[in-house]
Amino acid sequence: MPEWLKKAIFYEVYPQSFLDTNGDGIGDINGITQKLPYIRNLGCNAVWINPCFDSPFMDAGYDVRDYKKVAPRYGTNEDLIRLFETAHTLGMHVLLDLVPGHTSEEHPWFRQSSLARENEFTNRYVWTEGVWDYPVGYHFISGRSQRDGNYLVNFFSTQPALNYGFAKRTEAWQMPPEHPACVATREAMKDVMRFWLDRGCDGFRVDMANSLVKNDDEQKSATGALWRNVREMLDTAYPQAALVSEWSQPEQALPAGFHCDFFLNEKGNGYYRLLRDTDEAGGKPNSFFCRDGGGDVLPFLEEFQQRYRSTKDRGYIGLITCNHDTERLGGSLTPQEIKLAYAFLFTLPGVPFLYYGDEVGMRYRKGMVSKEGGYRRTGTRTPMQWTAGQNAGFSEAPAAKLYLPVDDAPDAPNVEAQAGQAESLYETVRSLLHLRAQYAQLSADAPFEVLYVQKRGCPLVYRRGSLVFLLNPSAAVAAAPVQVRGSLLYAIGTPVKMTADSVLVPPQSFSVVQEDAAE
Repeated sequence: MPEWLKKAIFYEVYPQSFLDTNGDGIGDINGITQKLPYIRNLGCNAVWINPCFDSPFMDAGYDVRDYKKVAPRYGTNEDLIRLFETAHTLGMHVLLDLVPGHTSEEHPWFRQSSLARENEFTNRYVWTEGVWDYPVGYHFISGRSQRDGNYLVNFFSTQPALNYGFAKRTEAWQMPPEHPACVATREAMKDVMRFWLDRGCDGFRVDMANSLVKNDDEQKSATGALWRNVREMLDTAYPQAALVSEWSQPEQALPAGFHCDFFLNEKGNGYYRLLRDTDEAGGKPNSFFCRDGGGDVLPFLEEFQQRYRSTKDRGYIGLITCNHDTERLGGSLTPQEIKLAYAFLFTLPGVPFLYYGDEVGMRYRKGMVSKEGGYRRTGTRTPMQWTAGQNAGFSEAPAAKLYLPVDDAPDAPNVEAQAGQAESLYETVRSLLHLRAQYAQLSADAPFEVLYVQKRGCPLVYRRGSLVFLLNPSAAVAAAPVQVRGSLLYAIGTPVKMTADSVLVPPQSFSVVQEDAAE
């Protein structure tokens, strides 16, 4: 287990929307490097960069054309290596986004695999035996190559699936995971990982990590075996390299060799209900953090605690404020409600991930025209809002050249306006992250215990080590029959009032109490 991951606080950067330093309207690697001190000062000591490899950008870079080359619009390999070096000088770590399940249809591997004549890459991708084969239950593309066969895609039609085999085989064209061609695919991906680790990368966030071996069983046994093989390579040659999965099943992902797995806020699960629940009648926000929403924290807590208990000795759960695939909280929750949501997320066990711009409450922009395969996700990928000036400080290019239009609303939040303002969301995020870094009780693997919770009620009281946290997002004061003795360490809103045998938690508040040492 990489030792640094225990205290990691990540900042996710969508490179094309972060900072443009050459005036072409698209963010770049040098822009990220330039802002590393900003990220470190905010309180994040690690960065996850969304795909920055060469790509035709049919899916915003998740369609890789060359795994070993930085996309020219972002800069060069040397620029990325310099970013690694700068980060390390600042005591930071950097994860790259690895997309092992598919490539672009323009990848040289796929061009060779598409040829009629047999070659080294013929079975690097999944093909049927003939162009007239249309197996039920699969997404195949036909009639696009000279090869007599149809190819499986994982996502869009331009993203052919790499061949790691089929755990359960029902067709002649399906190969077992141990087939030499499938093993060669795995080894090719390990080669990509070694390439960037040797140049200073600190690990990878792995896209769709549970999808590699097809027709796998419910426990993803064959896919897990593949990743354990990768983990063996890392443990031997790169023991401080981190492997973070987009799996959203830590009970499966961590035993499969990952150090951390995201608990994603997917519609219907406890995390989604915690942050984004709406009432059934009119779609009114009903999050636990809505002042008048009446939301329930229990579905999330029950799911989180079960996962935490079953995995706490194997690795970490990754908790996100948002990411490039989900809607931002800005616009659906008020700044005060967001402060309380972040206070909760940043004080839980596991590894926190802050999406760029969430520190100032950037909004999800509904109804945007899709860009590079973003579709409904496009509204959460708009340029970072640094200032109230031209293009929100993102770029000096004409507005028409920008990767995506900036939020031009008069009240659009930005870093410049909030930095130094004690009650701003930015300063609250900064104080929370520095609090987390200061106390060992808030590290990823420190204990966690719920002291008081009620169905659709407040407050929520929990403990981590000698720290007690008291959270009340509602509009009314909330009492709990919990005995807490100690000194106030931190507060958002009015601090808690402690009596002999209970606590009174003011409305829309969050308090941290350092308990007195036991006599």
